[in-house]
Amino acid sequence: MENKKQKVLLIKLSSLGDVIFNIPLANALKGAGYEVTWLVSEKGIQVVKDNPCVDNVILAPVVKWKKRGFSFESFKEYLSILRQIRDEKFDIAIDSQMMLKSLYWMLFSGAKRRIISKEARELAILGGNEWIDDISYAPDSPIVLNYLRYANYLGINPEQIQVSLPERSAEQVEKIDAILAGLDKSKPLVVIAPATTWVNKHWDKDNWRIVVENLAPCCNLVFTGGPNDSELIEYISGGKYINLAGQTDIMELMELFSRANLVMAPDSGSAHLAWATGKPAVVTIFTCTPKKVLAPFGPSNKYVALGGEGMFCQPCFKRKCKLQKNCNACTHFPNPADVVEVVKGLIFQ
Repeated sequence: MENKKQKVLLIKLSSLGDVIFNIPLANALKGAGYEVTWLVSEKGIQVVKDNPCVDNVILAPVVKWKKRGFSFESFKEYLSILRQIRDEKFDIAIDSQMMLKSLYWMLFSGAKRRIISKEARELAILGGNEWIDDISYAPDSPIVLNYLRYANYLGINPEQIQVSLPERSAEQVEKIDAILAGLDKSKPLVVIAPATTWVNKHWDKDNWRIVVENLAPCCNLVFTGGPNDSELIEYISGGKYINLAGQTDIMELMELFSRANLVMAPDSGSAHLAWATGKPAVVTIFTCTPKKVLAPFGPSNKYVALGGEGMFCQPCFKRKCKLQKNCNACTHFPNPADVVEVVKGLIFQ
């Protein structure tokens, strides 16, 4: 009689980048023979749903609940999802969110083994009944490897890091075909995604302009961002190039990034999504966050992280600059000439 697969619940709700960093963990678990279910929020659902790294996906609509505020309707939805989780009778639950928002899912999941790192914050550690050492063993340990320590704890040591994404639909492919149709096919495609939700992660907009002016003669340039990023992109680009701010969803971005020769971005979901596609070179510009931890993981001739060091306060990991008068000095580095040199070296090597 065939042994029944053990069922694992992976709790990682957000953000997009952190969800992407957990895909290798999900692949390691599934490759070891576990049946993997992922509890995720709206921010990561598109990269998890239909992803071969999982067997099942459960959506916890925490963004909707936050906008709605506390209500009986939200509480009923929460209880319904919790009942769905408990009905699955999971053998193992892993909380890699490690924060208050994951505590209750973990605590009431019904899993026999509830595994969490000792470095969990906001009382999330109370949701576990098995506690592993801090997964961030060193201040410069790549985050992808950190999350894989949950697999290591279960005796799983994958030979390689496996990143996977869902397949794009014909309609999504056709949309990107149409967007790129008028570009000069003799020139490499560079996609620039200059914004993120942390203003303190933004590189100086005049530095971006210098880079754009230097790359424009030899590259096709396409800009991406959210609905609120159009003004920034128009300034950086001078209004001369394709501006897709607010015009693409995550799946369409996957397809666009998979066509690019290179993607440039700050430490953001866009940079990590570009890495996950496996196709383009990625240049990530760091300011207040630790590049040795969060930079795209892989060969240095394809993934380059710039900035993020040289000042006494880096990395501060703060959404708002803590220096006097909020000077945001780190957002002015690196030198744009150095960035141009790196980009051209990656494209034309």
